Amino acid sequence: MNRRAFLALTAGATAVATHASASIAAQPPGRPMPPPGPPREIVRYPDPAVRSLDPRFDKYKVGNAAIERLYTGCRWAEGPVWFGDLRCLLWSDIPNDRILRWTEETGEVSVFRSPANNCNGNTRDLQGRLVTCERRRVTRTEIDGSITVLADNVAGTRFNSPNDVVAHPDGSLWFTDPGYGILSTYEGMREKQELPTRVYRWDPATRTATPMTESIGRPNGLCFSPDYAKLYVADTDTPQAGRPRGIHVFDVIGGTKLGPGRLFHDMGKGAADGIRCDMDGNVWASAGWVGAGYDGVRVIAPDGTQIGQIDLPEICSNLCFGGAKGNRLFMTGSQSLYSLYVEATAPRPLAPVEPTSIRPARADRPMAE
Repeated sequence: MNRRAFLALTAGATAVATHASASIAAQPPGRPMPPPGPPREIVRYPDPAVRSLDPRFDKYKVGNAAIERLYTGCRWAEGPVWFGDLRCLLWSDIPNDRILRWTEETGEVSVFRSPANNCNGNTRDLQGRLVTCERRRVTRTEIDGSITVLADNVAGTRFNSPNDVVAHPDGSLWFTDPGYGILSTYEGMREKQELPTRVYRWDPATRTATPMTESIGRPNGLCFSPDYAKLYVADTDTPQAGRPRGIHVFDVIGGTKLGPGRLFHDMGKGAADGIRCDMDGNVWASAGWVGAGYDGVRVIAPDGTQIGQIDLPEICSNLCFGGAKGNRLFMTGSQSLYSLYVEATAPRPLAPVEPTSIRPARADRPMAE
């Protein structure tokens, strides 16, 4: 059996993984879950699933590193975020309505929060606190574990379902609202869309969210360039004549506005969901909905050319850099969590991030005036 076939079968081939997917949701936050299954097949280096399409990608490949499946048992995994001070990764499992936690020292996976309001994307603000996109709102987890609702409306009209979020050095939070959490009961609750699909900027001084653009059909993943002069936004809407499904780029004006958008990279038959920039300005984009040879991660140079490909046996929904040295790429697949060591890291923050701690939340509370 070849490696790709083995990975594809792992989720369904073990009784442990099958029972885990059915029983995990009932466990209280923090309780360890059953192990994900037996060790994976040994891969001969270099890993053939990490492909260089342009010489510019060669320096980011690690010849003696392979793709690792860290966990399987999700229904739709999303929103990975790294907590270096705790050596753990948090990510969302939207249909199962929970946030999971993978611990680096032991490889243990536990439930961090459940229920989780069908949360999707996650990030950390400048103080290191967890910020989460949920159905109809954006929240922040305080260091005591309580939850603050940062934004849930524009001029009294509710958000649809915020999807992904990133922090800016000025303390603002930029997030997308494509509305997926209200389109079905599987990932939320079927409800009426009350606002256009948009990209927003939340201002910490005014505590309000301002629309930045409505030009993207279904704005999904987003990230800033290393100098914060550009904002990249993935569009997962159905392609239309003159508007292919791809990643768009906007100039950031004065840190508070966006210039006209333009197509940065055409994703072809598939789509990019979550995206991240590395320290050199390359965009690492999740890719999916086509099949073998496409699904995984595309690495795109600043000029919009795809220079590398990481093949996964599942659709990739999102990704982030983490690990002790920042050079471990974590990727959420449809049902699994993967990682790969690379010679790339996230851009160095332009403002210091203070160490903090995270705990399972106690209860929701509105933001204090």
